[in-house]
Amino acid sequence: MHVQPQTEHQWLDRLVGEWISECECIMGPDQPPSTTHGKEVVRSLDGVWVVAEGESEMPDGGTGTTLMTLGYDPETQRYTGTYVGSMMTHLWVYNGSLDEAKKVLTLETEGPDFNGNSMTQYKDIIEFLTDDHRTMTSQILTDDGQWQQFMITHFRRQ
Repeated sequence: MHVQPQTEHQWLDRLVGEWISECECIMGPDQPPSTTHGKEVVRSLDGVWVVAEGESEMPDGGTGTTLMTLGYDPETQRYTGTYVGSMMTHLWVYNGSLDEAKKVLTLETEGPDFNGNSMTQYKDIIEFLTDDHRTMTSQILTDDGQWQQFMITHFRRQ
């Protein structure tokens, strides 16, 4: 069986390539932001899926590796994917949509809260500022029902 890529898959092709990254993360309410650097290689699986393999510094001085998969499911008309990292044991499962301007992909997911006591909602938002500069902003749904940004990563094409 061979699957034909849809128009929506073409948006994901913009991610393909080699990128350098700079990530600013808020570690806690009374702590200054932490900035780390890394790299990411994104490849296409026949125009249907993209696989992003990343490696970056960790705030504790170690190195973290990540693996993200993204695709589009014509049946549900939603973007889908996964995210795993060497710094965590949770498998993040994405369900997302592209905005009308086709610049911002919002990926919704569920994961452990910062205390590890319960599950909560998250958003990873990928936005292309130019063809060679994109951001991924991570937000958490707080107890008062507000979305709070805790991380932003800038990716620049090499």
